[in-house]
Amino acid sequence: MDFKGQTVAITGASRGIGEAAARGFAAAGANVVLMARSAEDINRIAAEIGDRALAISCDVADASAVKAALDQTVSHFGGLDVLINNAGLLTPIGRVDELDPADFARVIDVNVSGVFNGISAALPHMKSGGSILTIGSGAATSALEGWSHYCASKAAVHHLNACLDAEMRNQGIRAIVLSPGTVATEMQRVIKASGVNPVSTLEWEDHIPPEWPARTLMWMCGPEADRYLGQVIALRDEGVRRAVGLI
Repeated sequence: MDFKGQTVAITGASRGIGEAAARGFAAAGANVVLMARSAEDINRIAAEIGDRALAISCDVADASAVKAALDQTVSHFGGLDVLINNAGLLTPIGRVDELDPADFARVIDVNVSGVFNGISAALPHMKSGGSILTIGSGAATSALEGWSHYCASKAAVHHLNACLDAEMRNQGIRAIVLSPGTVATEMQRVIKASGVNPVSTLEWEDHIPPEWPARTLMWMCGPEADRYLGQVIALRDEGVRRAVGLI
């Protein structure tokens, strides 16, 4: 896959899927912008990638900060071709009768409003079209103990993607969600330690490496993924894995 001359902005790029995506797109020739709250981590990763990488510290729940970050992206690299809404929160894990309303609201702010903030800030820079890809989850359609905030947020994100497609496809916007399944990231260590719901019983070897969803996100930028516009791509689907070249 060749992304020379394209610019890709990735939220939650300090680790896991976001970091793997930044490295993957950069290796394919893209300019990459790493956005996350952890300035130290994204600065380190950007330095390792080289001149085609830019690190911008940003909380996706802050709409003005997201707008400033994407404005800086375009000023620095001259455009924006792909936005990957990857930033997300799951903690604190707790049943609905235990969760503090402020904690519930924070997860919604990051996982839902954060995605909208990215969309809103990216669209003015995509007048000639572009891809807006969002990390979803099987939790959107499954009720999992202790994850009410996360499940609700991912259900909202899936539907937000469908609305974006319905409204903006005719203007060249390609909107797709990736549901990666369980990925070997720090989030899985937190889930394991919680001991709550069946996901916590999975072993580390049960999870796919973050490079798999990263490679899939790259594939989603191409015409083969057009049949999924407005929909959710599930990486558990063997046909998808085969199309991406993972099996």
